[in-house]
Amino acid sequence: MLLSLVILFFLFSPVTSLKCFVCSSSTTNDECNQSSQSCQQPLDTCMTIVDTLGYMKAIVKQCASSSTCKGAASTASMNADGNGNTINCCNYDMCNFSAAESVHSHTLLLLLTVGILLLPSL
Repeated sequence: MLLSLVILFFLFSPVTSLKCFVCSSSTTNDECNQSSQSCQQPLDTCMTIVDTLGYMKAIVKQCASSSTCKGAASTASMNADGNGNTINCCNYDMCNFSAAESVHSHTLLLLLTVGILLLPSL
């Protein structure tokens, strides 16, 4: 009986949409994190684009579909001088709080923490 109620709760619970920071060409991450938006279906991913040319940066954050973001990320590139663009995709609320360079370090920290927690069980 209890299991049936739990299943019904999840079936009829309102679906909450993903929230992402959004901006359209800010020069700093702090400036870019001034507004957020609830993504509408089928937009299920927060996408961060950082274009770099010399000392100038342009940061764009927006809602996107997972396939669009992954496709764009696969074509992103930087040259030896550090010019070009990086594109990161994530899919939990406000996950695009950092500029693209630091998103990967957060994933590494999470994996490191999980690894440390698993060590006592070995």
